[in-house]
Amino acid sequence: MNSISRRSVVKGTAAAVGIAVTGTAPAHAAVRASPIPLVHKRLSLPSGISTGDVTPNSAILWSRASGPGQLIAKLRAVDDDGRLLRGSGSFDRVIKGGWATPESDFTAKIQAGQLPPGTRFDLTLHFEDNDGNHSEAGEGTFSTAPGSGRGGTGTGPARAARRRNQSFVWTGDTAGQGWGINEEIGGMRGYAAMHATHPDFFIHSGDTIYADGPIAETVTEQDGQIWRNLVTDGVHKVAETLDEFRGRHRYNLLDANIRAMYADVPVIAQWDDHETHNNWYPGEIIDDPRYTVRDVDVLAARGRRAWQEYMPIADARAMRPGTGFEATRIYRKTARGPQLDVFSLDMRSFKSPNTAGLEPQETPLLGEDQVQWLIREVSRSTATWKVIAADLPIGIIVPDGQAQESMANRDDGEPLGRELELARILKAFKDNNVSNVVFVTADVHYCAAHHYSPDRAAFKDFNPFWEFVAGPISAGSFGPSPMDLTFGPRVDFAKSGTFANQSPRTGDNQFFGHMDIDEDGALSASLRDANGAVLYTQNLAPEH
Repeated sequence: MNSISRRSVVKGTAAAVGIAVTGTAPAHAAVRASPIPLVHKRLSLPSGISTGDVTPNSAILWSRASGPGQLIAKLRAVDDDGRLLRGSGSFDRVIKGGWATPESDFTAKIQAGQLPPGTRFDLTLHFEDNDGNHSEAGEGTFSTAPGSGRGGTGTGPARAARRRNQSFVWTGDTAGQGWGINEEIGGMRGYAAMHATHPDFFIHSGDTIYADGPIAETVTEQDGQIWRNLVTDGVHKVAETLDEFRGRHRYNLLDANIRAMYADVPVIAQWDDHETHNNWYPGEIIDDPRYTVRDVDVLAARGRRAWQEYMPIADARAMRPGTGFEATRIYRKTARGPQLDVFSLDMRSFKSPNTAGLEPQETPLLGEDQVQWLIREVSRSTATWKVIAADLPIGIIVPDGQAQESMANRDDGEPLGRELELARILKAFKDNNVSNVVFVTADVHYCAAHHYSPDRAAFKDFNPFWEFVAGPISAGSFGPSPMDLTFGPRVDFAKSGTFANQSPRTGDNQFFGHMDIDEDGALSASLRDANGAVLYTQNLAPEH
């Protein structure tokens, strides 16, 4: 990291999340007095800044310091051109947050509440050490979600709160298969392409890191070209210790495209398997000679703690120190105003062992508590669109050796095994008259649009819905894969790379999704490549 310029890590700003602690300086953060004046070393922000889980009235603010210090935020309301709002529309607040300490890898965050809806903010984050010295500052911006009101006139928050249109992007799979940060091609350019669409937020659908994928200095591509990775200490091996897991998050945040986007675009983060180990499930003892730790629960606890520290998620329990393995910290609802609620699933923590998936009884993927939460919260939602962010696809067959990794079981008949859990959820949505449900996901390293209908399905007790798949954003490309027909999917579109594990060099085999919801509730979903080209569009009118 010493080879990275200070300007690139601070001005680019970044994404991630830390554990907030008390607002007072811990004893070990104190600087020992010296009778000889010393040159003070100013704290820096080596991983930039980010925001996350932004609602109409709240946001999580995150950064990481180069040493002990208290995180401090300055929020100011601005207009669409970035000018400060004056008069009744003004908002200017300084918020002090938690201390960055070694226990959180010097990450910290602030839960900013009581924010005006539909408002754009200019954000400055810095740390203050125990002597009151200020760190370098990270600058960014974000907008709170639209409010519920339609009436009123004027400018600033009063005007912006009436706006109901918003857009978001989603994808997954960052730094996978050994394809890391290649500065010769401009780094992880897919993030720049997403950033260029000016979305209101970003859903990272999992595989935020590849803890199980070593990154070598060079990789020879199929055509003989040499891919040159930026490398740092520890990325040459699989992550097993807590610091090695943290190091993978630190590595991704060296990319200028990620830092720039995360400074401007709030994140809704999910986790999947590669934050720990490929295709893992709780209780598994992995058979992988690269590891000295074979108990996946031990690895997952360390991986999840590092993920919690670096992702800006808003659950109150994630604001306190813990083991990083508490159950309800990951699946959650993020309210985005009258037109949209986002339901982020955790399809890893409660997963049953990977089998052929042909059990006559229901086997868990979400687990009973999460199933009941999802049915209850989606059924109660008054938002026009209910977007379910899943870290595994529904109908795509995802093998794990002779077993199955996702819910599809390669049997086109009536639901079995994990499919029974999904069937119960979809039936409950129908019974509760839920409309306008859309699933978004990544995981399979290609992009696709699937329409599910009971008219084509073995299981028929559900309402039709769409699933949009997009990824990878900076990893090897694969696919497309065969479909399981139990829930009647029709592949409306699919695009992948030209061969398995193709590098991200050209960008045309890296994918993200984009959704735009206008103030009347019309939704436009598109799939795009990392060069920004629109490959597919589907326009959906809401049912009322």
